[in-house]
Parts: sequence; structure tokens; C-alpha cells
Amino acid sequence: MIEKPLVSDDVELVTTLHGEEHVSFVVLIQPRGDQDRLLRALDDVALGELDQAVHEGSEPEDRDTHGPALRALEHSLTMLRETGAEAEGRVIEDHPLDVLTETVERHKADEVIVLTAPHLVEEFFHRDWATRARHKVGVPVLKLFAHTP
Repeated sequence: MIEKPLVSDDVELVTTLHGEEHVSFVVLIQPRGDQDRLLRALDDVALGELDQAVHEGSEPEDRDTHGPALRALEHSLTMLRETGAEAEGRVIEDHPLDVLTETVERHKADEVIVLTAPHLVEEFFHRDWATRARHKVGVPVLKLFAHTP
């Protein structure tokens, strides 16, 4: 599960986790929409990124999040495939943990990787995706922090 496009460091990290073993990926991306605006602003303040916190309120509330998420997904899948890994994915809008659980079951996944930016407020209250997924998906959940280009 990702929330932004993978960069080369992210791809290297996830494709080398299991050494030379052949891996395949099902990438799920959920755009961080308007409902997360307050949490993003609090995270920005906690991380000392005050400029980012100020700009959280300047994004239009009706902005399209599906289009950018689809482009991020396509970019990420391309980067994974370029390493020789199999990769497929989808954008999820509603009930991400239900979609994640269904995906784990359908693909008989061995593990879930949540690749995310630090979300200090969500992590403190155990509301981040990795913590919530650990209680739902039935396989190990590895939380990794995404690289920033």
C-alpha cells in the first residue's frame, strides 16, 4: 500500500527485501483526500515543516485525487516492472482495509508492505495504515518509510 509514487530508492528497497527470491507486487494506492487535511497539517507541524502546514488549507476541497493517484500508480508499476518484478495494482477510494484484506486473500500474499511518509499523529494514536492492517489482514505487515526525492 502506497500513498505517493515510488522513487528509485523505494523500488530498490522493496525489490531487494527478499534477496534473489522472485517477487511480485500488487500495489494499492489510496489518495490522501480532504478528510486527512487536519492530520496532515498536524504532522507537518510535528515534523517542523510549518510552510507545508500553512499550505494544507490552500488546496481546493473539490480537487481531483483519482487522476493524480492513477498516474502515481502507473509510474510505480512501471518502475517495479523495470526491475523484472511482476506488478499490478489499483487505486482504492473507499474502505482501504477491506480492499487490502480482499487483495491479500485473492493473491495469497505472504506479507503486506505499507510504504508511507511519517504520520506522527496517526502513528501515536495507532490509526496509521500499518497498525490497522496488522489487526485485519492475517499476514505480516511491514511498515517502511518512503523516500523523498
